[in-house]
Amino acid sequence: MGAGPLGRISVSRIKGILDRSEQARVLVVGDLMLDRYVSGSVTRISPESPVPVVQVEKEWASVGGAANVAANIVALGAQCDVVGCVGSDDAGHELRERLEGLGVGIEGLVEAAERPTTVKTRVLAGHQQVVRIDREDSDDVSPGTARLLRTEIRKGLAVCASIVLEDYDKGVLVPEIIQEVLDGAKAKRVPAIVDPKSRRFFGYGSATVFKPNAKELEDALGEAVRPEDADWMEGARSRLDCEHLLLTLGRRGMVLCSAGEGTTLFPASDRAVFDVSGAGDTVTAVVSLALALRASMSEAAVLANHAAAVQVSKPGVATVTKAELHEQL
Repeated sequence: MGAGPLGRISVSRIKGILDRSEQARVLVVGDLMLDRYVSGSVTRISPESPVPVVQVEKEWASVGGAANVAANIVALGAQCDVVGCVGSDDAGHELRERLEGLGVGIEGLVEAAERPTTVKTRVLAGHQQVVRIDREDSDDVSPGTARLLRTEIRKGLAVCASIVLEDYDKGVLVPEIIQEVLDGAKAKRVPAIVDPKSRRFFGYGSATVFKPNAKELEDALGEAVRPEDADWMEGARSRLDCEHLLLTLGRRGMVLCSAGEGTTLFPASDRAVFDVSGAGDTVTAVVSLALALRASMSEAAVLANHAAAVQVSKPGVATVTKAELHEQL
């Protein structure tokens, strides 16, 4: 198995790909979320129940799920459109506004009156999460909503250079949506990048890139991952029926197994790790951007590995800018 963060790929080549980011247009399809945060300090325990009392000092919100992948793409200077659902509620209106404010194309948003916008509210005491409150309907979207989403996907496929399927098991990526994307990507000859979750883990056959993390792959296969074993990696790639299996390993980096090309390890940077939240979204975003610019998969993995190093050095779920990635390179 090959190893090394760059190997035969020059830094100038990687920077050259990044410098062309404005030429890329990516379509992101999947589960959109709004992340809310309530932060404060704890000085006492409630007399009503043995739980901490958080004195609120700050509140804020950001886009999450597939919307965070889109945010990462536009932060690097590329164009991005999203297809997904929002509810006919205040959170849906806020999510639309935030995406539009970031410069993400929102014409593909479908309002599903029968379900709420997915909202994750995290209550923090310092950097410690006290509780998370979820407001969501994770059942599959209705057939009518699925038809509307498929129409928007066809519109987006007509103008994008790569497409992301971002699955958080919240019901948008039903089989007919997945097939619409994969068939459309094949017909248009654009790469399809999949970030899977458990519900339909084996439903993405023929994807260009399949990008689970180690726990997701272990849970799906029912065995420990063996990223250092090239034969095991090839077996997993073949079983998942993808061209490239990109397995993220957290603080250890990532490993790439490509059909007919073997396996390469990309060790994590020695940059200080503050928080790994959102690193997977950053990797997905950068891979989709690089492939939209016709970079090789190895080049995309190198660039994504460096972007992840920047992202984990920041607190919470954060995006990576082109200037930060240039500095890291």
